[in-house]
Formats: sequence, C-alpha cells, structure tokens
Amino acid sequence: MKKTFLAVTLAASLGLAACSNPGKEVVVSSTIGDLTQEDFYKEMKSLAGEELLQQIMVEKILNDKYKVTEEEVKTEFESFKEYAGDQYDAFLAQSNLTEESLKENIRVNLLSQKALEEMEISDEDIQKYYDQASQELHARHILVDNEESAKEAIKRINDGEDFADVAKELSSDGSAEKGGDLGWFSVGMMVKEFNDAAYALEVNTVSEPVKSQFGYHVIEVTEKRAVEDYGTLEEKKDEIRESLKSQISMDEVIANLLKDAKVEIQDADLKGAFDKFSIK
Repeated sequence: MKKTFLAVTLAASLGLAACSNPGKEVVVSSTIGDLTQEDFYKEMKSLAGEELLQQIMVEKILNDKYKVTEEEVKTEFESFKEYAGDQYDAFLAQSNLTEESLKENIRVNLLSQKALEEMEISDEDIQKYYDQASQELHARHILVDNEESAKEAIKRINDGEDFADVAKELSSDGSAEKGGDLGWFSVGMMVKEFNDAAYALEVNTVSEPVKSQFGYHVIEVTEKRAVEDYGTLEEKKDEIRESLKSQISMDEVIANLLKDAKVEIQDADLKGAFDKFSIK
C-alpha cells in the first residue's frame, strides 16, 4: 500500500473547526481549576495549530475536488491487511489507530494520489529534461555556509585567483582537497538546485551563489559531453514524462491545491501554516 499522505489524528477529528468559536464551557473540571473550551483551544492551537490547519484544509480541498468510492477504500484496506498479516493488530496498536481511522487514512491517501496523477508535465519541462539528460557535465564547486562567503569566493575568482585554490581554502565540501572537482555527473545525481544551475552554465563560466539544503555553492562547469546513444526527443518523451511525474513532491501538489482554492489565513497566530507551500 502506498504511504499514507495525511495522518488523520484524534486532534484533527476534534479539529480547529470544532473549536472555531471556543467559549467558557467546561471541558474538564477539577479541584485545582477547570479547563474551558477556550483554554483547550488555545493550548491545542499553540501545540499543533499549524499542522492541524494543514491537515484539515488540504483534506477539505481534496474531498471537494476528488471522489473515492467505498469499493476503492475496501480494496486498498484488504490489500494492506493481507500484507500486514499477523502483525495487523500490533500495527494498529503501535500506530494508535482503530480499523475505522485506518480506513480514513487510506481514503485520504487515495484522494491525494488522484491529485498527484492529475499534475501535468508540460512540453517545456520535457524539453528541459531532455536537454539535460542527453549531456554529462564535468564540474567543480565551492560550498560555503552563507551567501556573503559565496559572493566573496566569486569575487576572488573573477579577480584572477585560481578556482581550485579558492576551493581548497574556503569550501567545506569533501571535494575541497581536489580543488572542488566533482568529476563527471549526469542529470539527477545532484540536488535539484545544483543540477539546474550547473546545466544552465556555459563551459568555464562561474555561477552566481546557488542555495541548496547544504549551503551556498559556487559552480564552474569545465566540460560537457553528449551521452552516447541517448535517443531522440520523440523516442524518450514518454519515459521522460513518467520520470518527471515520479519526481513531483506532495508539497508541490498541496501548493497547487491551495493556490487553486484561493486559501487565505485569517488568524494571525496561524499565518505561517502554509509558508512551506508558498501560500501566505
């Protein structure tokens, strides 16, 4: 069974929506004081408000835009139960799930898969991938912690210092001792930001600072060569389309859904809930 996209938790089932107008009604009473709906709501929002908002809104959009039948859920559930075998009950206990909440997880997962399948790959995306995949690059780079250091490295190189010498002095990557040399690589072997920047460079041209999860890179492509017998664009088109579809992240899908639904957060305390999806 495909990995569940959205966890359906107890807190989510209670939901921020259920507490959207919290009042003074007592949720728990005790000799040390009462816990009101308002207190409970504030605490829940503080602890997990953004995560819950993501879950609730994305599931709401998925339910509005896509449909999953009971038969689809049943088929997927039975497949998982057969796969789990003797470990099924232990899985439910360890995951703090009931059979019904597991089925709900499966239903939401199937909805998310429908959204993923609907994502389109443009001809421009296919052409870009083909242009990259039909070539291999030989490059070197300098990895530093911040943009200012990357700009300083670029300035030194542009002022005439040898790239390799600057790399040996400044780079925190393991390639530093080799002057930043990364050898030959093909499309997809580097993180996306590095990959796209490197393939956009002309030979013997130094990049601007390139930010990735590892820091800031200064890249120079020293050689390019064609991949032997790679095939024509027409021959590779369907393969490339499937490859690009497999690379689409669920964050991209969610960002697309939120944008189409024109989601705007009104609660100032939760303004950052969709920042990772480029939704403010």
